[in-house]
Amino acid sequence: MAYRITDKCIACGICKDECPVEAISEGDIYVIDQEKCIECGACVTACPNEAIEEE
Repeated sequence: MAYRITDKCIACGICKDECPVEAISEGDIYVIDQEKCIECGACVTACPNEAIEEE
């Protein structure tokens, strides 16, 4: 099951830096490309705002 970024995102960029497959892109809130996500959970543990959850 892939992850998604919720509206709690403050666009700090930490999750993007942690993603080993570059599945996260910038925006008003960041977005995870479901096709690229390998469900490793690195973004979840890195997020200081707990804005990433399982889809």
